[in-house]
This record gives sequence, structure tokens and C-alpha cells, in this order.
Amino acid sequence: MWDDLKDKVILVTGTGSGIGHALVQELAKAGATVIAVARNDAQLKELASYDPKHIQTLKLDLAHWDQVKETLAKVPQLDGLVNNAGVAIIKPFEELTEKDFDTHFNVNIKAVFNVTQALLPKLRNGSSIVNVSSIAASRSFAGHTAYSATKAALDSLTKSLALELGPRKIRVNSVNPTVVLTKMGRDNWSDPAKSGPLLAHIPLNRFCEVQEVVDAIGYLLSNKSTFVNGHHILLEGGYAVS
Repeated sequence: MWDDLKDKVILVTGTGSGIGHALVQELAKAGATVIAVARNDAQLKELASYDPKHIQTLKLDLAHWDQVKETLAKVPQLDGLVNNAGVAIIKPFEELTEKDFDTHFNVNIKAVFNVTQALLPKLRNGSSIVNVSSIAASRSFAGHTAYSATKAALDSLTKSLALELGPRKIRVNSVNPTVVLTKMGRDNWSDPAKSGPLLAHIPLNRFCEVQEVVDAIGYLLSNKSTFVNGHHILLEGGYAVS
């Protein structure tokens, strides 16, 4: 699977830590040229140090609509795009503020819309777009009201783009994990009182590892998934059938 991505050019957003950070390293290891987008200089410098030959870094705040358009107009032709940048502010519904609401929608859906639209002229026919969504797009979790709404919107965007970009043989899919054991995921779900009820509904009785998300993204970027389009790959250990 990863061998298919050798010499491909792939842009990934949200690469400062977690899934995006691990994905960039895996793609570089496979011989792809990766354009890693993040806001933090130190994180980008660390990423570039892993493989200066294959990893190109791009500092960019996705909240700035026009700046995103202008900056991404300068990137080379691409074979793949991974919209990974996202935010989760977990609070009870009555405590969510207007700022919380706007932050969720600006990062999780508006930025994906803008980045994808800006890069359409750069995407070669036959490219693959992968959006990092969540099982929360289709299942409800306490404290996730605004987050879930943005991921539902992202899933809808994924399907709409799969239809519209199909004539160019550009495939658009998403990966939809449950809790992923990034540092943030481990910190937020380390309390058995919180994690226990959710784990009880996952037949595999564990949460998702970062590498499992990375591998699913790699599959959707590769030639092994050339007839997969408009789908949401559920990475949730059987939660949906529980």
C-alpha cells in the first residue's frame, strides 16, 4: 500500500502533532514528497528534521481565508490532500460560547472548504482527498454538540465533493475514528469513569491507535482504493454495531 505513494506529492494540514505528525513521517518513509502545514514553527522544524528530502513545511494559519488562498496558490501540483486540521472543545451544551461555536466551524469545516477549493487547480486528475472526520458525525456524545455538528457537515461535504469531482477521477473519502490515543486523547480519556461506558459499547474493548488512522488514510491515498469514493471509513472497533 505505502509503496504506491512513492514519488507522489501530498499536502497534509494539521501536522503539528498527533495523527498529522505521524502521517507525515509515514508518507516520507514511503518516499512521497509531503507538504506539511501547521502554525507552530517549532513543530514544523521538528517535522522537517525527520527527512529534509521528503518533508517540506509550510507555516499557515487556516483561519485566515485570503491568506490561505494566496499561500496555497504557490504549492506544486498534488496527487493527494489530507484535511486533518481540527479542533475539539468539549463542554456541556449550556456552557458553549459563541466563540467556541465559531472556532469549531471555522477550523473543522470552513477551513476544509477553503483549503480544498484553493487546491483544486493543483490537484491532478486521479488525485485522492481524505478528510479526517469522526464517529461523532453520526453518533452523539455528551459535551460534543458543536464538534459533532461540524463533523456531520464534513461528512456531507465529503459526499458532495465525491460527486462533483468524480468526472476528474478525484476521489473524496473520510476516516471516522472514535477516540484516538494521541497524547490529547490519552489525557482526555484516562479516567475509567469516563472511558468505561464508551469502551463497554466497543466490541474490541479499546480505543483507536494513531497508526490505525494513519494506515486507513494511507489506504485511501493509495492505488488500493481506486474505486472507493464518497465513503466514511469507520474506525471504531465495532461501536456502530453494538
